[in-house]
Amino acid sequence: MRAVLRYVDHTITHAPEGGVTAELHCTAYGCEKSSGPQGGPEDAQDWALRHTGMNPGHDLYRREYTDHARVTRAG
Repeated sequence: MRAVLRYVDHTITHAPEGGVTAELHCTAYGCEKSSGPQGGPEDAQDWALRHTGMNPGHDLYRREYTDHARVTRAG
């Protein structure tokens, strides 16, 4: 059996209809709290501000953003 491979250029772009999810994780020693997946960066940031307000030493966060991408054939 033989296969013929044809290489075709593709592009990848952000697919806004998929939305964006943001999550912040507190990196203070011993703290394992996170905002959980939020529907946008503002909601995750609001959580971090509240968390730091209640825990003044917790001022460093790891941010995670996810979005959706669409691959389409070029041309």
